[in-house]
Amino acid sequence: MPIAEIISVGTELLFGEIVDSNAAFLARELGERGVTLHRKTVLGDNLQRLSAAIDTALNRADLVILGGGLGPTDDDLTREAIAAALHETPQEDPAQLAHLRGLYQARGRTMPEINRKQAWLIPSAQALPNPVGTAPGWFVTANGKTIVALPGPPREMQRMWRDQVLPRLPIPSRALLHTTIHTQGIGESNVAELLGDLTRTANPSVATYARKTGVDVRVAASADTDAQARALLTPVLDEVRAHLQKWTWGEDTQTLAGAVSAALAGRTLGVIEAGSAGALSTLLADEPGFLDAAVTQDHRRLITLGLTPVTLHDAGLVSEQAALELAAGAREYLGADLGLAVVVQASGEGAGQAHAALHTPDVQRAVSLNWPGDAAQIRERAAVAALALAYRALRPGGWDT
Repeated sequence: MPIAEIISVGTELLFGEIVDSNAAFLARELGERGVTLHRKTVLGDNLQRLSAAIDTALNRADLVILGGGLGPTDDDLTREAIAAALHETPQEDPAQLAHLRGLYQARGRTMPEINRKQAWLIPSAQALPNPVGTAPGWFVTANGKTIVALPGPPREMQRMWRDQVLPRLPIPSRALLHTTIHTQGIGESNVAELLGDLTRTANPSVATYARKTGVDVRVAASADTDAQARALLTPVLDEVRAHLQKWTWGEDTQTLAGAVSAALAGRTLGVIEAGSAGALSTLLADEPGFLDAAVTQDHRRLITLGLTPVTLHDAGLVSEQAALELAAGAREYLGADLGLAVVVQASGEGAGQAHAALHTPDVQRAVSLNWPGDAAQIRERAAVAALALAYRALRPGGWDT
């Protein structure tokens, strides 16, 4: 299996001013093609450190991918660093220079002389066309190793990777199949315990990941053909599904809100939120079963939506009883078939407390949380808990399946 390393270039990445989404994209792309990724590195705009990192990576990996640092300014140093690591001298490529000038002329502009460095090549490099930007990439082959330099803007990088890099990469054809199972209401360590030795197999691999909506379990198998990979994947995937059936709400691209919408089976859902800043409604916004919502912390308004003054006085707004009354109010006052409510203490004394409730003709259920964090985290967790409550009550077989 080829071994790869990714080097992300840019001081803005190093300091966290920009999230490195390019490395995540490339890691997924490599994994799907059977390439083993050993390291991801982020470096600032420093020629000596970047050149040393390339040299070190070439001693460990077959493929080194650099993202960023291909612009025209003095702190764009990827070309210089590759040249230094390979002891080659960059030269202007006349065809690349003419292409760059043509890009500017087509827009009625004159190319700044500073852009000339984007036409550089070294003897071991091919230029990679960039149809959506000015920075061409490099595809370098030297001493049996491959270096790929890609532009930083994600739109440019992804287009170049798919159109220019993949057809050139000496990656053996190999099938990789995978399915991700989504769970809710069970911790990652508990999932791992249930799966036992399955998480220690190499092919198929079974890996757990904590997500905002619960724990994901990714089952992946690779082989020479799709049929062989599927033969490896299917029995293990079936076993994982059986172990996690009680907590599973979907797979792959499905969302928890989408699973709730499907479980509504044509019925409508009304939502009342207090203290969650509309987090639950935002998750449901594009779902067809979502009828209406009221988002408010005003006590007078909430009383008109079903909250009783007695509950407000005795138990408070952030209480299980308040959530149950507002869930019933979501049906009655919003005209929905089912009502879902969430009440949250996102800041101040008692921050982290939240209650969600569902009201249907057959089910009246509530769940409670007490999980400190910042306000955004608390609201998000409460919204997810409300969706999980709704899905568990509405799914085929009901609450206890």
